[in-house]
Amino acid sequence: MTSKKKRQRGSRTHGGGTHKNRRGAGHRGGRGRAGRDKHEFHNYEPLGKHGFTRPPKVTEEVATVDVRELDEDAPLLAAEGVAEETDDGYRVDARAVADDADDADAVKVLGDGQVHGTLHVVADDFSDSAVELIEGAGGSVELTELGRQRQQRRAEKDTTDEAGDDE
Repeated sequence: MTSKKKRQRGSRTHGGGTHKNRRGAGHRGGRGRAGRDKHEFHNYEPLGKHGFTRPPKVTEEVATVDVRELDEDAPLLAAEGVAEETDDGYRVDARAVADDADDADAVKVLGDGQVHGTLHVVADDFSDSAVELIEGAGGSVELTELGRQRQQRRAEKDTTDEAGDDE
């Protein structure tokens, strides 16, 4: 078979339709991103702003750590001096274990995994499942001063929301 270039010899338009079609960018619908909000809109992301971003002064960065991680690493953490070995288990400060805890405003313990040993965990916040797992294994949870303040603010907010709903 001959090359396309050779086949096109003698043809006035080389397969481009009428000779007017290839003059400008009109046959393509424009150059670059032309028509992105008219005839090419389906090929581009939507224009404009969407959603809402909360101001940084009211957002709170929360670092998380799983109960499974605390339970598995408790002996290693005690050897490193991060956790404290007690008579009935280990006392662990979640802020010392969580990644990026120094940059975070609070540290929350999540209930992912299982707890086999007795843990006494100190953190700013706990999920309900984490409390259930830790106390189910014979351990205890303790909120830090920051955690107590956060819990108190949340309780006040809930009461004001409920009062607003009644009216």
